[in-house]
Amino acid sequence: MNYWLMKSEPDEFSFLDLQNAAKPCRWDGVRNYQARNFLRNMAEGDLFLFYHSSCAEPGIAGIGEIARSAYPDPSALDPQSPYFAAKASAEKNPWSAVDVRFARNIKRLLPLSELRALNGLDDFPLVQKGSRLSVMPVTDEQWQVLSALF
Repeated sequence: MNYWLMKSEPDEFSFLDLQNAAKPCRWDGVRNYQARNFLRNMAEGDLFLFYHSSCAEPGIAGIGEIARSAYPDPSALDPQSPYFAAKASAEKNPWSAVDVRFARNIKRLLPLSELRALNGLDDFPLVQKGSRLSVMPVTDEQWQVLSALF
């Protein structure tokens, strides 16, 4: 099993939205090639940290699970979508999506300020200045450090 961190703005799609969903939800709209490649490496059953970003208190809000591995992102082909990619076509769609589902709650939101102060997360891209990827891997060691707070 691999571990991941996936960021979402809670006013767009929150951990509570995922928790309340009756079926798996599509995680789409990733328009960075490195983040897209991470999506493509995800496998059904992998766990991810659901991170609330661009909000009053950014942080890890809960844990989700990959319900379906990567497939072509349909939002890239939808002219009504904010994630529409004019150069994408049904035959050549460079963007990927995955389906996700709720896995479990954690005790409380783990704010970025607290994550930055934890020992064992020095190499975690999330806590490094300038890291803006919306999808990133989490090592087993990093997961263990964070799991102690769940």
